Amino acid sequence: MIVFKAFLSVLKKCKGPIIIFTIMLVLFGALNFSNNSNSLDFTSVKPDVVIVNEDVEDGITKSFIDYIEQRSEIVDISNDEISDALFYRNVNYVIYIPKGFRDDVINGKEPNVLVKSTGDYNASLANMMVNRYMKVLNLYNYYVEDEEELISLIKGTLEKEVEVQVTSKLDTYNLSKMSTYFNFMNYSILAGLVYVISLVLSSFYNDKIRKRTVVSSIRYKSFNRYLLLSNGLFAFVLWALYIILSVILLGDIVFSLHGLICIVNSLIFTLVSLVIALLIGNLINNKNAINGIVNVVALGSSFICGAFVPVEFMPDFVVNLGKVLPSYYFINTNNIIKSLEEINLNSLKPVFINFGIMFVFIVLFVILINVISKSKRKFA
Repeated sequence: MIVFKAFLSVLKKCKGPIIIFTIMLVLFGALNFSNNSNSLDFTSVKPDVVIVNEDVEDGITKSFIDYIEQRSEIVDISNDEISDALFYRNVNYVIYIPKGFRDDVINGKEPNVLVKSTGDYNASLANMMVNRYMKVLNLYNYYVEDEEELISLIKGTLEKEVEVQVTSKLDTYNLSKMSTYFNFMNYSILAGLVYVISLVLSSFYNDKIRKRTVVSSIRYKSFNRYLLLSNGLFAFVLWALYIILSVILLGDIVFSLHGLICIVNSLIFTLVSLVIALLIGNLINNKNAINGIVNVVALGSSFICGAFVPVEFMPDFVVNLGKVLPSYYFINTNNIIKSLEEINLNSLKPVFINFGIMFVFIVLFVILINVISKSKRKFA
């Protein structure tokens, strides 16, 4: 009980950093939530298009113009303003229909149009529309000589639109939010535990405190057991606090099967963080060095392993470097969970592998803690 009271007295001094780590978790999560789209529906986008027609607006030329107008937003500007409009992204695509376009079709030739674009997504969409019309036109023009029949065939073919349906039943928006929250939790859990436990152990392993403990009635094994239980209880309480926050921020998705797996994943990572903190606490007794260690361990691993920046945006050598850290497997599991269509033993194989790797880290760190603790007792 004396050890636990001493632990609480040291813990009170650490409440400031713990609050800061928690606030950072909530803020980072909330900011990222606002960047996600809250829609599972497919929405057709109409590009802004300028049509410069130098041919007669009749026959096949009019058919082509009508086709573009029905599938885009036509912008009416003068030729002198086109370059500026493209530069400032006021329009996405410009189509120049040359003189003689209709005559080329009637004479069985392949007509050409000139285009200018911004090169963005909407411009690509407009380019696809133009290419589609031209391919259908050239195909039928090879066999059909009558212009009216040609227009009718082209129109009938192009009006056969494909109905787009979202077949996935995944709530991708909320699953992405949940994955983001738990990924950011990597920093808060690791920083909180490393900071507090290292500070606690440095206080208890102070030469004066150690000597008083040796001459006291408390057995050495009992002292270590109470200290370990106190640190473990703090780790569990911190984890539970972040899970409660996840329910407040994310809602019912946390209680889904996907959410429960993320919770189990975070609990395992909390155990990993606990033994990492105990290892660092046994290695470092300098309180002034703790802040630097937190930045290196928690902040560094969060950046390298994809907590702050998704791994798909990072160079391969950085991703490979992150694989030597337990944070990588924690974050990788969160990313796997958000994209699982079905949850079964087969689909969860990568998750179980990540769990196993994190348990290997736990065993490895426990062995290192025991080795360091024994060596310190010999030279104490």
